[in-house]
Amino acid sequence: MISALRILLISVLDLYFYVILASVIASWLVGFGILDRYNRIVQTIVRTLDALTEPVFGPVRRIIPALGGLDLSPLIVLLLLQFLRNWLAIGSFF
Repeated sequence: MISALRILLISVLDLYFYVILASVIASWLVGFGILDRYNRIVQTIVRTLDALTEPVFGPVRRIIPALGGLDLSPLIVLLLLQFLRNWLAIGSFF
């Protein structure tokens, strides 16, 4: 039972890793004008990605502000996710 829970948590962390990557790539594409921000499909995708990532990025942004316009919160969250995933994979937690 515990190993099944560990596998589930690792899978959720892996999925959230890809959600963060998609959010970063979408923000770049909108920022560079490749995707039209006024397109309904693009708006829906960006809003969904923001709704999924902002609850995690917000507290990190309050602790570490943007440096010269560069938001480091996705990088920090990705590093924390990888650390947590590796910690769960080793098995010392359960």
